[in-house]
Amino acid sequence: MTDTGAPLDLPEDRTLLVLDDDAPFRTRLGRAMTQRGFIVSAVGTVDEALEIARGNPPAFAVLDLRLDDGSGLDVVKALHESRADCRVVMLTGYGNIATAVAAVKSGAVDYLSKPADAEDVIKALLNRGDAPPPPDNPMSADRVRWEHIQRVYESCGHNVSETARRLNMHRRTLQRILAKRAPR
Repeated sequence: MTDTGAPLDLPEDRTLLVLDDDAPFRTRLGRAMTQRGFIVSAVGTVDEALEIARGNPPAFAVLDLRLDDGSGLDVVKALHESRADCRVVMLTGYGNIATAVAAVKSGAVDYLSKPADAEDVIKALLNRGDAPPPPDNPMSADRVRWEHIQRVYESCGHNVSETARRLNMHRRTLQRILAKRAPR
């Protein structure tokens, strides 16, 4: 994720809700969006996001689709009940067509794969036209694989044996992959 950038020409209401259960990603995205002029509320659970959605709904939201305590789709519905003009972008590490369709039907304006770059998130949030252009810098296949392995490893509580079982790979192979740096 790109953490640099100048403030943008944003609407008057620049409130943004970031919901993601991956704390490092949530922190980086929140910091990057703050640097670009948004007023960010970053939370890690569906319950916290629902509380914000019902109490003081933001103008924008970036929501993870799958969380430990529920789905970001529930938050989309709550946001649109409280504030119909809220622009929501869904993020997911487990993207497929069915979940993308469900997100858009719920009211999301776009659907991005994780890890999303702050610039791509801003383009999706502020885009009022047709479909956004494809990313200028798509991730390599090696990077996508590495990110997926990292997500599974995190969801298994950093248990190498369980991660290897879920990924259907030998434990030593996984250990070698985890010991290397992230590919570009």
